[in-house]
Amino acid sequence: MARGAAWKLLVIFLLVRVFSGAAGAESAFPSRDANALILSVLEAMPRGGGYSATMETTHRLQAAVQTQNGIMVEPEAARPSYCSGATYLVFLQALQRLETGSRLNQGVIHALAVQGQPDGVGVWGRWNANGPGTACLFHELNLGKNFTSFEDAQPGDFMKIFWTTAVGRHEHGHSVIFLGKSIDHGVEMIRFWSSNQPVGFGEKSVPRARIAYAIFSRLETPENIVHVLELAPRNPYLGGLIHRESSLTEALAESGVETLMVPK
Repeated sequence: MARGAAWKLLVIFLLVRVFSGAAGAESAFPSRDANALILSVLEAMPRGGGYSATMETTHRLQAAVQTQNGIMVEPEAARPSYCSGATYLVFLQALQRLETGSRLNQGVIHALAVQGQPDGVGVWGRWNANGPGTACLFHELNLGKNFTSFEDAQPGDFMKIFWTTAVGRHEHGHSVIFLGKSIDHGVEMIRFWSSNQPVGFGEKSVPRARIAYAIFSRLETPENIVHVLELAPRNPYLGGLIHRESSLTEALAESGVETLMVPK
């Protein structure tokens, strides 16, 4: 082989190695089915423990999420519990299992801590807010798609249930993880996991007709969690819902959902 041709092959080989290595270094997460992983997290979650939405419960949740040296979650310490705290524990454990090594820097890890943030502030403050908290976080960080179709929902999707048409100050909602649909004596049932009244951690089924609306959030690009430090300190829409009324149309617009599909 001529010396010039040999040099060209060597240069091509080195370029392939450099760029493929760089691509691998940028991705903090392997290519895996996040929904399947979320379901495996649920299998390992404790059961029961009671439901309570008090400041003491939030303190227990805070103690259950340690971020000094990576993400360490001890869900047993977060009992009793409430719905948004329960689903946040699952979200963090999914990130923990998807993470390869310790590639997330300490700033990102610290931003995931529960520190009593008010509604709309930081990651936990968004997740715990009234309205489409999880969906807004997914939209702001491009973690995955938000949608309203029960027909497109898959087990392992995060789900915000609205029991009535109210969004905001007077809403009645529930943060859950969708598990599937079934027919029970001719009634379509929706099965989900969360912290449910009164037992706490566990599964529950309700007639689909009881749900006024729902927003689903599917974790598709968890590697984008590295952009959490670029989040605005406060989401003003979510932060305001504790004092004012909103609407489903506004909630969908704020979470990047373009079409309204009302469950029937």
